[in-house]
Amino acid sequence: MVSIFMIIAGILLLWTIFNSFFLPELTAETAENHPFVSVLVPLRNEERNVTPLVDSLKRIEYAHAEFILLDDQSEDETYNLLLESTKNDTRFRIVQGEPLQEGWNGKVYACHQLSSYAKGEHLFFVDADVRVSSRSVEKFLSLQQRKQASFISGFPSFRNSCLLGHLLVPMQHFVINLHLPLFMANKTNIPMFTAAFGGCLFIDRKAYDEIGGHTRVHDSLVEDVHLAKEMKHNRKRSLLANVTSDICCRMYETNREVWNGFKKNIFPGLGRSISLAVSVIILYTTLFLVPFVMAFITGGMWWFICATLIGLKLFIDLRTRHPWWVSFFLPLSVLSMLSVLISSILVDRQSKKYKWKGRSYL
Repeated sequence: MVSIFMIIAGILLLWTIFNSFFLPELTAETAENHPFVSVLVPLRNEERNVTPLVDSLKRIEYAHAEFILLDDQSEDETYNLLLESTKNDTRFRIVQGEPLQEGWNGKVYACHQLSSYAKGEHLFFVDADVRVSSRSVEKFLSLQQRKQASFISGFPSFRNSCLLGHLLVPMQHFVINLHLPLFMANKTNIPMFTAAFGGCLFIDRKAYDEIGGHTRVHDSLVEDVHLAKEMKHNRKRSLLANVTSDICCRMYETNREVWNGFKKNIFPGLGRSISLAVSVIILYTTLFLVPFVMAFITGGMWWFICATLIGLKLFIDLRTRHPWWVSFFLPLSVLSMLSVLISSILVDRQSKKYKWKGRSYL
């Protein structure tokens, strides 16, 4: 059994390294032309993020851009802070969102409203907790023009300030690099090979309108992935890129936020498929928990297998700009991921609602 696990661990490491070659990066190449870009940000109860968000957007050097920030029925000081932090800067437009329409996901409806205000040939959707580099817009344009992509997304580098954040948030990169055949994702229009991060979407406006925009995913809790799939269904190229050089994000501040955020997304992200969820639980328990248990019980070559698995995680963490030491907590990260998956399943099976930012979703 040890030799089988050694072979599997080695194959997983080699596969992950090979797979990474098909994840394009943002480069410093200059865009061939300079179309107008709308940078669009939905905000709900984001008073802690307003000032650093606006400061980040103000540093963008791309001249042909507008910034539209929508306050989505916030119950805190978000709107007033937006007005204060953007005054005297004509590039910014602050709008108040309409009450949530029945049947819509809150963020999706906010993004839909933002698109109606936008004048750009390209739409750059970012979340309030995302920070962008000064040349990020031009780099996205350059990549879009080189690859002739209608839709570009990428998982940012993540900044974490709590234990569960360090354990769970970087696992998004781990899962993508390990499980998604990036050649198929970026070279074909097969919808099943799709991933996206909703806090960083760069979309060609014409393609967006042709597929119906956010109206096509109005009730989705994983609208980013579903939007990318709609692009592929309509034969428009969807691209997943490594954007960690220019995009960073602090998704959550507390352990509770991490838990609730992942619980809302993880089972719906698996299509609410019990068979797929059970397969994930069995697979991760077998591959990433059993070797560590056996290493503590019997030692020997099991420790070599564990080192290989940690090396796999280390490769991904370094490439996506996470602290190197996070890799050594791989078993705890897997346990946390499986625990929140089980919790997410229970919410769905018991017909309860996922709760996020004062709203409830089935």
